[in-house]
Amino acid sequence: MDQLLQKIKAKASEIYDEIIGVRRHLHQHPELSFKEYQTSKYVCSKLDEYNIPYKAGIVETGIVALIKGKNPTKKTIALRADLDALPIVEENDVAYKSQNKGVMHACGHDVHTSSLLGCAKILNELKDEFEGTIKLIFQPGEEVLPGGASLMIAEGVLENPKPANIIGQHVYPQLEAGKVGFRSGMYMASADEIYVTVNGKGGHAALPHLNVDPILISSHIIVALQQLISRVLPPTIPAVLSFGKIEGKGATNVIPDQVKIEGTFRAMNEEWRSIAHTKMKKMAESIAESMGGSCDFRIEVGYPYLENDEETTRLAKQSAVEYLGEENVIDLDLRMTAEDFAYFSQITPACFYRLGTNNKSENYTGLHTSTFNVDEKALETSTGLMAWIALKQLRAIS
Repeated sequence: MDQLLQKIKAKASEIYDEIIGVRRHLHQHPELSFKEYQTSKYVCSKLDEYNIPYKAGIVETGIVALIKGKNPTKKTIALRADLDALPIVEENDVAYKSQNKGVMHACGHDVHTSSLLGCAKILNELKDEFEGTIKLIFQPGEEVLPGGASLMIAEGVLENPKPANIIGQHVYPQLEAGKVGFRSGMYMASADEIYVTVNGKGGHAALPHLNVDPILISSHIIVALQQLISRVLPPTIPAVLSFGKIEGKGATNVIPDQVKIEGTFRAMNEEWRSIAHTKMKKMAESIAESMGGSCDFRIEVGYPYLENDEETTRLAKQSAVEYLGEENVIDLDLRMTAEDFAYFSQITPACFYRLGTNNKSENYTGLHTSTFNVDEKALETSTGLMAWIALKQLRAIS
């Protein structure tokens, strides 16, 4: 296997410039979630170029490709990348700046897709040197509910053939290029959107006894819900409740009729997540009623929490140490951010790891910003490492 590792490294180096070109093309032509039509066509053109068979049109813009080694029915490993961009106006001054105004690859999905294409090219050129099948999943709509992963699963992406494991990677601007990070077990939280409408009776602010003040009711609801999370939630389950928007269209001397509140709820346990939904709704409605008003409490259920399978992740981390050296592999902290790769992790043993993309001298900004960018040296790491991880997974479970 050491000889195969060296072959992968050599091929990753050989295609480095090509994959930079792929990434820059994708960066110049970003498309929003579930509208990745040209992106999908471009990915298909590269798969055609590499002579890798595929099926397109899954959830309209999704693609699944298969690389069959010797004895292809022995085992299957899936690799996933996402295609969509964000509704952000890019402010980078680079030759490959987004040409689609108001749309930008500010979350690194251009890196994910180009990396998987590079990995696919490497694996396809080595398919006579391994047993099993590699399933490539190019997924639309990671950024918006209900998430492209859930829709692709519903259309059978994890069947025919069924993968034994699934691997995904995501850019990590807090980590330097050339390094990667792993965490087994709970890693990323579920994500629910909360929309609350508090109804009262507006009027003159100097005469509150004649009104039902929805702003006062809302303040009680917000404080009480925070106490619910801190006092009812078991201490072993991480959770976050945050409200980012409160709108009450009154004035200094006007109490409004209604207040709208929006927030997010994150948790690391699906059973308690469901219980919390019921408790939050009941508490908010009860507080509003007890103060003479009413409350419409709506929860838009989002992605589940992401669980990295311990054995899959252990082996992936070991593979990274072999490929990059122990000094370039770190342990990740728990994150309360969310990813729809979580849907895959709830069904199939999974590993979702982080790819360092930072270059301190360039002062790159974080994800979802108008100046987000990456050190493209990370692309040489991402293509070869994912190929090596995939082959190690195939070998380990054969």
